[in-house]
Amino acid sequence: MPEPGSKAPDLTGIIADGTPLKLSSLRGKWVVVYFYPKDNTPACTSEAQNFRDLQKQFEERNAVIIGVSRDTARVHANFAIKQKLAFTLVADIDETWCKAFDVIHEKVLYGRRYLGIVRSTFLIDPAGRIHQRWSPVKVPGHAAQVLESIPHA
Repeated sequence: MPEPGSKAPDLTGIIADGTPLKLSSLRGKWVVVYFYPKDNTPACTSEAQNFRDLQKQFEERNAVIIGVSRDTARVHANFAIKQKLAFTLVADIDETWCKAFDVIHEKVLYGRRYLGIVRSTFLIDPAGRIHQRWSPVKVPGHAAQVLESIPHA
């Protein structure tokens, strides 16, 4: 898992509208990259809504929000419309971003073992370095905690 102070991985991913996004193209801004298991599930929806509700304050601090899951771009597009999300969602169907940020780990649900996304957030500074990370994340209050970690612009 990338540690604070290390250079953020330079990745390209497909976003909800089907176009590519290169992480390094966001240099000069604070970047919040949050990983979550699945669109349209209760905790993931709540987390997205929390980031959505604080988006204006993130923008005031020169920060952009990127949500990443293994859902497809089409599923992301529908989720974004349904939840009125105006921030970027990356469709990491091949797990490139998840593996680069080391957020895929063994989990257990009802006694069944599987590989899944550990809810995690990375704050990348304007120079492209990991400023802070949270893993595993508890959803209540998390978006506000991330916001408070970004200096006022």
